[in-house]
Amino acid sequence: MTRSDLVEELASRFPQLTHRDAEYAVKALLDAMSDALTRGHRIELRGFGSFSINRRPPRLGRNPRSGEQVAIPEKRVPHFKPGKALRETVDEKTALLVVPTPK
Repeated sequence: MTRSDLVEELASRFPQLTHRDAEYAVKALLDAMSDALTRGHRIELRGFGSFSINRRPPRLGRNPRSGEQVAIPEKRVPHFKPGKALRETVDEKTALLVVPTPK
């Protein structure tokens, strides 16, 4: 699902919202989440999951072409951990879609 798909879904579920209002709502939500993560806050959506920031320490990597060692700096990356309700829902719904492959 893309951002525009999410806007379409929101606009279709709530007929009182115009397409533009749904677009603003999605943008406002995503901007608020981005701002919270950049400030180092954790976001928890009960029944869905939580977003947090993970720290990746600096390390030595290798350039695949030359084999030369390259210093990779420390990074902070967003991390999503699904909630129990989301995990169970996805497991139940996708179990019906999986078709076993013949041996």
